[in-house]
Amino acid sequence: MASNFDFLSKDFPVLANFGQLAEEYCHSDPNSCLMKLGMIGETIVNLMFTYDRIPLPEENTAAKRIDMLYRDGLLTQDLAEILHTLRKVRNKAVHENYSSEADGVALLPMAYSLCEWFMQTYGDWNYQHHEFVPPVPAQQARTADKAAEEQKETRLAQEAETKAAQTEAISKDSRRKRVSQTASQRQRPEAETRFLIDQQLRQVGWEADTENLRFSKGTRPAKGRNIAIAEWPTDSTVGNYGRADYALFIGLHMVGIIEAKAEHIDIPSVIDYQGKDYPRNIRQEDAQYQVGSWGEYKVPFTFATNGRPYLEQYKTKSGIWFLDLRRASNVPKPLRGWMSPDNLLQLLNKDTDAGNRALKQMPFDLLRDKDGLNLRDYQLRAIQAAEQAIINGKPSVLLAMATGTGKTRTVLGMIYRFLKTGRFKRILFLVDRTALGEQALDVFKEVKLEELMPLADIYNIKGLEDKEIERETRVHVATVQGMVKRILYNDGETMPAVSDYDLIIVDEAHRGYLLDKEMGDTEILYRDQRDYQSKYRSVIEYFDAVKIGLTATPALQTTEIFGQPVFKYTYREAVIEGYLVDHDAPHDLHTRLRDEGIHYRPGDTVTLYNPVTGEVTNSELLDDELNFDVEQFNRKVVTRPFNETVLAEIAKSIDPESPEEQGKTLIYAVDDDHADMIVDILKNIYKEYGVDNDAIMKITGSVGGGNPKKVHEAVKRFKNEKYPSVVVTVDLLTTGIDVPEITNLVFLRRVKSRILFEQMLGRATRLCPRIHKTHFEIYDPVGVYESLDPVNTMKPAAVNPSASFGQLLDGLEAQEEEKQIAFQIDQIIAKLQRRKRNLDSKTMEHFVSMSGGMDPTQLIQKLRQETPEQARNRILAHRDLFELLSGIHANGGRPVVISDAPDELISHTRGYGTGSRPEDYLDAFADYVKTHLNEVAALNIVCTRPKELTRASLKDLCLTLDREGFTTQQLNTAVSELTNEEMAADIISLIRRYAIGSTLISHEARIRRAVDKLKKAHKFTAIELKWIARIEKYLMEESVLNVGVFDEDVRFKNEGGFKRIDHIFKNQLENIVLELNEYLYDDGGRSA
Repeated sequence: MASNFDFLSKDFPVLANFGQLAEEYCHSDPNSCLMKLGMIGETIVNLMFTYDRIPLPEENTAAKRIDMLYRDGLLTQDLAEILHTLRKVRNKAVHENYSSEADGVALLPMAYSLCEWFMQTYGDWNYQHHEFVPPVPAQQARTADKAAEEQKETRLAQEAETKAAQTEAISKDSRRKRVSQTASQRQRPEAETRFLIDQQLRQVGWEADTENLRFSKGTRPAKGRNIAIAEWPTDSTVGNYGRADYALFIGLHMVGIIEAKAEHIDIPSVIDYQGKDYPRNIRQEDAQYQVGSWGEYKVPFTFATNGRPYLEQYKTKSGIWFLDLRRASNVPKPLRGWMSPDNLLQLLNKDTDAGNRALKQMPFDLLRDKDGLNLRDYQLRAIQAAEQAIINGKPSVLLAMATGTGKTRTVLGMIYRFLKTGRFKRILFLVDRTALGEQALDVFKEVKLEELMPLADIYNIKGLEDKEIERETRVHVATVQGMVKRILYNDGETMPAVSDYDLIIVDEAHRGYLLDKEMGDTEILYRDQRDYQSKYRSVIEYFDAVKIGLTATPALQTTEIFGQPVFKYTYREAVIEGYLVDHDAPHDLHTRLRDEGIHYRPGDTVTLYNPVTGEVTNSELLDDELNFDVEQFNRKVVTRPFNETVLAEIAKSIDPESPEEQGKTLIYAVDDDHADMIVDILKNIYKEYGVDNDAIMKITGSVGGGNPKKVHEAVKRFKNEKYPSVVVTVDLLTTGIDVPEITNLVFLRRVKSRILFEQMLGRATRLCPRIHKTHFEIYDPVGVYESLDPVNTMKPAAVNPSASFGQLLDGLEAQEEEKQIAFQIDQIIAKLQRRKRNLDSKTMEHFVSMSGGMDPTQLIQKLRQETPEQARNRILAHRDLFELLSGIHANGGRPVVISDAPDELISHTRGYGTGSRPEDYLDAFADYVKTHLNEVAALNIVCTRPKELTRASLKDLCLTLDREGFTTQQLNTAVSELTNEEMAADIISLIRRYAIGSTLISHEARIRRAVDKLKKAHKFTAIELKWIARIEKYLMEESVLNVGVFDEDVRFKNEGGFKRIDHIFKNQLENIVLELNEYLYDDGGRSA
C-alpha cells in the first residue's frame, strides 16, 4: 500500500521517509511510530530556520525554536500546538519508553496535515490537499534494521539542510503572508480537533481522553475526580444520535456540556442548537448527577468549539463559545480558553447582585482611617467611580490619575472592598515590570487595614515568583511578561484557565514597550512595538474577567482596551490641592556649542567611533561640510566638552553628600555610553571636594551584566539608602519607580514623546516631608522644553526635499486624517526614491536585513499597495531603517563623530514662560490679574470679598492661572530672584499684591499674624486655644477658611463637625471665623 506521505518524496524525501516509517510502525511498534512522528516535527522546524536564515535562539532547545517561529509570525497557534504535541510525545517515547497505538493513530493525520502545510509554504505552492487514508495493520510485522534506518535518516536530513541553505531566501513579510494564507486553508482532521481539545482541557485540570474516557468504554462520574466524559448519551434527537461530545463532571455533579464541531461551522449557532438541546434532554437515569434545574435546562453551562484559536475577525468561526443557561437573558460569548473545574464551581456559587448590593452598602470609613490606609478624597472618588461603573455592568474601566498620586494605595483600597464584599473572588494585579510588582507587594504587606492587619495577613497573596495559584489565593501580582510566557508560549502540563481571575487590575495601562522597555531576557518575547501591544492585549483579553486600568497618561491603545476614563485626576489638580510638588521655572543653560552647533569644513579630518566594535578611527578628509545641532549631541556626535561645561555649572547647585537636606538627583542620558561619560565627568568634578565615590552611580539595564536582580538591587539602594544620591539613567527609571527624595531632574537627552516626558517629570513630583521638599528643579541644557512647546510640537513637515527622514516621520506620527497621512507617506517615499540611488552595498545589505528581506524598491512597492494607515504603521515600526538612511543610529551600529571642540557657558537663566526674565514674568502676571479682574469671578472675590472664597473656587482659580502659565512656585521664585529674599507666599497674597498693591508676606507669616491678632482680641480657654491651634494648622495647608469647612473636611468632621466645635466656642464659631478672615486680609491693599 502506498504511503500518505509519498507526495513529499520529490521535494522533502527526509519527511517522506519519516512519514512512511511512522505508518509502518503505527500498529506493530507504537513507540517507534511516536519517535518518527516527533522527528517529522523537529525536521520541519529545523528546515524553517535554514530556509528563512533565522539565527538560532540562545537557549537552543526544540521548545524554544518552536516558540521563536511562533513569535516571529512564521507559525500560527494551531501549528505551534501540533509541533509541541509531537515534540512532547517523542520525548516520552525516547526517555520513558512510552508506547500508545491510540496516540499514533490520532497523531498520524495531524503530522500529515502539518506536512501538507509545509509543502504549500516551503515547497510546491500549487500542491492540493488529499484526504488522509488511515494505515491498516500489516499482515506481517516489519523487520527493521535500525542502524541502516538511522544512517538513511541522517543522510536525508543533511541533504535537506544543504538544499534549504542553497535556496534563495524570500522576505520575512512574504513568508509570513504565505504562512498565514496556507495555515488558514489547512484542512484540520476531526481527530486533531478532539486531540487538541483533550490536551487543552487537561491543561486546566480536567481528566480528558476522547479515546479512553468514553461512556461506551464504561467511564462514569466518580467522587474526587473532574472528568470530561466523551460521547455522553442524552434523550436528544439531534446530532450524533443524541450523544454529547463531552459531559463535564465535578465529582458526581454534571456541570457542563461541550459540543465540538468542524471548523467551517458557525459556533454560536451550535450553541443555540445542540448546545441547548442536550442540556434540555438529560436522561431520567442521569438525574442523580444534576446540580439543579433552570427552566427547561438540567445542566447549568454549555460550550461549543471547533478547535480554532479565537480570532476577532472570525469571531463566529473561532474560539470557545460559552453560555450560562441559568438565566434566560444571558447571551453566548466567546472565550480564549477553557474554564477549570474550580472556575465552574465558583461560577455556580457566584452571586453578582449580592456583591453589588454589598459594595453599595459598605462604608468607606476604614479607607479614611488615619492609622490605616488614610486615603485622600480624590482616591476615594476614584474607587467610587470604578465601583459604580462595575455595578452598572461595564466590563472594562479606566482610571486616569497623575503620576505620584498614590495609584497603588488606591488599588489596595479597591481590592480590599471588592474582596470583603465578595464582589470578586480572585484578583490579578498586572504590572509591566518586576520593580512595580515588588513595590505593590510591599504596600500590600505593610499598610494596615482592618484590626491593624495588612492585606497580606487578611488574604492569601501570590507574588511575582509564584506561577501556580491555589484555591485560597485571593490576589496574584504578576508581570505582563510572565503572563505572556504562561499563556502564549506555554508548552507545560498546566496553564491558567480563562476564569482563574474574575477581576484584572492593570497598572500603568498606557505603557508602550519601546517607549520604556524593561531590560533583560523578556525583550525577546516581542518583535516590535505593535507586537508588544498585541501580546499585552492578548494577555488582558485572555481572561474572562472585569478589567480596571490605571494610567497617568491615557494613550490610544489604552482607551481601545478599557474605554474612556470614568475618573480623571490631573497633575495640575494634585499640585494645586497640595498632594504633589510643582517644578520651579526650568534652568535654561546655553553654551557656545548649544547655540552655534558643531561644524566641520571640507578638508577636515573627523574622528569616528563605532559603537559595535568600540573602535575609534580617523576618517578620510571630508569632501563636504558636516554640521550638528544640540538635538544631535550625544547621539550623532559625542561631545565631551559640552557635557563637561553644563555639568560643571549644574554641579554648583547640587551637593551629592547632603541628600537628607537637598534631596536626590536623576539625570537622563541618551544611551549607556553617554551615561558612563556623565558619571565619569561628575566624579571628576566632585573629586576635588572629596565627595564619596558611591554618591554618583549609573542605573541602566546593563548594570550587573544586565541581571534584572542586580538592576533591582541598585534601584532599591537609590530609593532607600543615602547613596547613590546622583543617578544617571537612560529609560529604566522613567516610569513607575517611586523615589520621593528626587528634587533635581537633569535632561541631557531630547525626548519627542510628550507621554514619556510627563512620565520622566513624574519621577520628581512626589511629596517628601522628611526632607521638607517644596518643589523640584529642572535643568535643561538641551532645550527639551523648547522642543516640546505645544505651538511647535510635531508639526507636519513642509513639502521640502531637504526635510530629514526624522522630521518626516515625526510629522507622520502626528497626523490623524487619512489624506494628511497619505500626503506625508508620499513625501517619505519620494525621499526614499532619491536616497536609494546612492546606497553602497554594505548599507543595502543592512537595509534588506532590517526591512525583513526587502530592498528599497520592494519596500516602496509594498507601501504603495497598503492603506495609508497600514503604510504608516509599517514606516513607524521601521524608524531605525530610516535612521540608517539618514546616517544615524543611537545605540546602534552606525559610526558616531567624536568632537573635541571646546565649549563655554554663555548663560544660565530661568525659563519663565514666554518672558525669560523674572521681572517680565511678574509684569505679565500683574497685567493678567488686572485685566481679568472682572472676567474671572474668583479673581474678583480674592481682591474684593476674600472672606467669601471657598476651596472649590480657589482650586478653579489656580487651574485657570495654571493654564495661563502662572504657578505659585514660579511666581515666588521670580519674586525671590528680584528681591534676593526667600519668598513663600500663597496665591491669594500674590494676586492681592499685583492687583491691589497689598504687602507681600509669606503664607506662614500671614496666617501667624492673623491668628495672633485673634488671640489678642479674646480671652480663649485652654480647650478653645487647642481648637484655634488646629484651625491655624489647617490654614497653613489650605489657605481658605469658612464655616462650611467644619462639616466638609475630615480633620474637623471626624471630631464632631461644626455643631460640636461651635458648642465649644459658646455658639460664636461663625463670628470667630469672620473675624479671623478680617485679619487674614488686613494687608494694606487698596479697594479693587
